[in-house]
Amino acid sequence: MVFLKNNYTFLCMFLLLPTLCYSNNYVSRAAYYSTQDGMGTPRGACGYGDYGKDANNGEVCAASERLYKYGAGCGACYQVKCRDKNLCSEEGTKIMVTDHGGGHRTDFILSKAAYANLAKQPNMAKQLFAKGVVEIEYGRVSCKIGGNLMLKINKHSKYRHYLAIVVMNQGGATDILDVEVYEEETKQWLSMRRAYGAVFDLTSPPSGDLNVRFLTSDGNEIKWVQSNKAVIPAEWKAGITIETDIQLS
Repeated sequence: MVFLKNNYTFLCMFLLLPTLCYSNNYVSRAAYYSTQDGMGTPRGACGYGDYGKDANNGEVCAASERLYKYGAGCGACYQVKCRDKNLCSEEGTKIMVTDHGGGHRTDFILSKAAYANLAKQPNMAKQLFAKGVVEIEYGRVSCKIGGNLMLKINKHSKYRHYLAIVVMNQGGATDILDVEVYEEETKQWLSMRRAYGAVFDLTSPPSGDLNVRFLTSDGNEIKWVQSNKAVIPAEWKAGITIETDIQLS
């Protein structure tokens, strides 16, 4: 079930930075970071854990503050193209935001696997690595990995006293702005706090099964999205993953 909240166009045009509005392409710079296997890191600021390491085949990145958006940008996907036509392919590569970071006037710090995929030929990747930082253009895109929107009960959750969830697999072109759970006793929706990144928490959560809804933005409108299958079971445990039947672009 979808509930329209308001139109986002006015907000984008007059109140927000252009890079927050998902339109067209932008010019910036990108660097890379190294891990032992060239993939992402499970310690990213989005709180994804191992999902942040392997998501999108390891083609992930840390994003600058304006794209990280205090965590609302976690899970966002961008098509990134290096502007050096001698070294770089025309199509570039598609990356997912799993972390926060910047430097050298960059908007993205790519995993080594993602950075290498900017090259025109695999044997040219070494030349890109030697540069360290490249000029790029980028645009917001969808990056359906497969499956539906998922919730994972964060490992720091303590049953009955503290509930924290990680929102994952939202499709790349949609931001999760807020999360609420329904309290049957009071017939009210309770807003969860964004603890950090894609992690939302609630102290003293209600008892019983918890219906969950999500405030989403695709750049054109803000709307509440919920489903009968977006339910945290009454006796939840830290570490469990719940797959909803919600698919976002």
